[in-house]
Amino acid sequence: MAGKFEIFKDKKGETRFRLKSGNGQIILASEGYKRKSSCLNGIESVRKNSQIDERFERKETRAGKARFNLRAGNNQIIGTSESYNSTAARDNGIKSVMKHAPKAAIKDTTA
Repeated sequence: MAGKFEIFKDKKGETRFRLKSGNGQIILASEGYKRKSSCLNGIESVRKNSQIDERFERKETRAGKARFNLRAGNNQIIGTSESYNSTAARDNGIKSVMKHAPKAAIKDTTA
């Protein structure tokens, strides 16, 4: 199954997106945007930057969990992963973003 971007409104009324893998698991989540057009620009930035390994910032949480951020060319964070129990699981999450983001359909739940 192919991945998909879901656009939704958060509790503050801001527009966000999340990238889901083919099995429906969330692999990347965005910040909140005030305008839907900015959210769509964020999705396009993920599509482009997800193909550049250096744009993935591999991190560790204070609790010792692995996670990553995807950064744009201007170094702004455009997406954040969930926390993983191991660096291997995190690296699989990065591979999944690289695989699914370029051709993922967009499902807009705000329309």
